[in-house]
Amino acid sequence: MSTLVPPLFAGLVDDASVLPPGVVTVADAVDAHRKHLAAWYAPMIGALLVPASQAAFEVSPRGLSVAVVNDGPIGALPPAVAKLRASGAVVGQVEALVARRGEDPQPGLVALREFAAGENDLDVYAEIPLSWGLLAALDTLASAQPGPAIRPKFRIGGLAAELFPTPVELAAVICACRDRDLRFKLAAGMRHALRHTDPETGFTHHGFLNVLVAAALAVDGGEVADVAEVLAATHPVPLVEPARARRAQQRPLCVGFGTVNVLEPLTELVRLGLVNGGYE
Repeated sequence: MSTLVPPLFAGLVDDASVLPPGVVTVADAVDAHRKHLAAWYAPMIGALLVPASQAAFEVSPRGLSVAVVNDGPIGALPPAVAKLRASGAVVGQVEALVARRGEDPQPGLVALREFAAGENDLDVYAEIPLSWGLLAALDTLASAQPGPAIRPKFRIGGLAAELFPTPVELAAVICACRDRDLRFKLAAGMRHALRHTDPETGFTHHGFLNVLVAAALAVDGGEVADVAEVLAATHPVPLVEPARARRAQQRPLCVGFGTVNVLEPLTELVRLGLVNGGYE
């Protein structure tokens, strides 16, 4: 196994090439994912994310680690998981949207909890909108004992400006998860290491390295303002050295994120000197 990927980045990036806005077929995605898993950077790659509606593979996913993402009702998850298992895939996690923006997340959390009750071998993530009801939903996840553990997932980008939380807003969410001992996943807009503005849309995207360093700071006791300052950084200097100092440690709080092109974050980590780029 390659030792070139430090523990800080192990399993960081899920392969979301099948999900929108990806345009590849499931067959092509499976082929590409197997190549990633055979490469020197394989320890950095997480699961292949598969929409529940596409669980009937045209090619064999036998042996692949797969995560099911619901693109319909939560009730569609059990048959999707069953189909993938029957085809030989290793289903290790499920990610489910429990509410739209402005909706109460609690009914969706109840439905997801009912599904998770019979799935002790799955890591289950509830996608919670960054809007009304968020903190109550986190309280529900943190207090769900006894029963299966469900972790939060947050979408921090999209096709409209209001879908991008400010550094202060995201810092508050990170600190809220820390206070409740909840590890989280992120989705949407996390292609690059550093915070940046897309020249085509004008939207300012969060950087995944910002998030990793910010999460570590939160765990070390940082306040919301301190965490927000890290999230707002657009230059590598305040981020690279803290990340380098933690490379041999497991990353705290942030489980990871999905992206349509797993090579983009890898390339940036190599460029920043945080991953060795295939050379011992």
